[in-house]
Amino acid sequence: MKKLSDYGWNRTYETSWNEMNEDPKMKKCVSGRVTLEHKRMYRVITAEGEWLSVCSGAMQHDALERRDFPAVGDWVAVEKMPGEERGIIHAILPRHSLFSRKAAGSTIVEQIIATNIDIVFLVMSMNKDFNARRLERYLVAAYDSGANPVVVLTKKDVCDDPSFYIKEAQNIALGAQVVAVSNVTGEGIDELTALLKDGKTAALLGSSGVGKSSLTNAICGGETMAVQGIREDDDKGRHTTTHRELVQIPGGGILIDTPGMREFQLWDTHESLDSGFKDIEAFAEACKFNDCQHNNEPGCAVQEALATGELPADRYASYLKLQKELAYLDRKMDRAAQAEERNKWKQITKSMRKHPSKKK
Repeated sequence: MKKLSDYGWNRTYETSWNEMNEDPKMKKCVSGRVTLEHKRMYRVITAEGEWLSVCSGAMQHDALERRDFPAVGDWVAVEKMPGEERGIIHAILPRHSLFSRKAAGSTIVEQIIATNIDIVFLVMSMNKDFNARRLERYLVAAYDSGANPVVVLTKKDVCDDPSFYIKEAQNIALGAQVVAVSNVTGEGIDELTALLKDGKTAALLGSSGVGKSSLTNAICGGETMAVQGIREDDDKGRHTTTHRELVQIPGGGILIDTPGMREFQLWDTHESLDSGFKDIEAFAEACKFNDCQHNNEPGCAVQEALATGELPADRYASYLKLQKELAYLDRKMDRAAQAEERNKWKQITKSMRKHPSKKK
């Protein structure tokens, strides 16, 4: 028998489950956690075993958007198929966090990275692939998810000047914990595992070759994930992880490894933009006028900080770029919603024409 507490089950989920289980339709279901997702098929761990599962027809019919389907990390109500190691998912328990991004490409679609996570390990390597602007994006998305961000700097054993990268990360991730590690020597690994005590769940986020799979192996104390080296010409890595997968840590806690992401576009994170740029927010609050646009207004603390170098120009430019990106996403989503509404009424009109009411 599996212990769900080993996979992050706690009193909050227990309360949600008891409320959900009052529905007679759920009496045949047990609770389980999604450990793997692949093309709308899910591997779900339950106290009775691990089942390959699909969503029920009713659940698929009622789903309106991506968030209505399960994702890795979700707790679900699942019914076992008679005589098989398979299941049918009937419902998703309320989530306490959700980490997502805009799916790669031009389509306006949300891609869920992981749910019900307590910590996001933002993984970057201490070499030429370190990217301050990418880290800023990761931080904004992490704050928006509801989880706590922790910056993990890998490859300490082959870095000539770790203090340079640590200082760079600290200047970007204001207030967030920064941990430098070596997957080879094990330095810093204990500091990460200590964060995962008491059944905490962490998701690993980073581009290819930064050492996420090696980090998973180091934390788990074995060869849990396949690993590959980096290209020597540019320090960029090869893709190793091809899917999101939830892994139990022997000493307690859960890790969710994710595929490497070179492109990371934000998804509706206006409220968290200031959390990722607390320094700019502080300068803006010190402006003489509340409606300051930070251009040529008198008493603009932002422009003064730029002039003195207290606020780096490239960081402020990144902030403005993310603002524009989110505004563009807003406009695209609004147009998409309007188009969907028009198409809905067109279908209703067509249906009414095909089936006119009979005259009395």
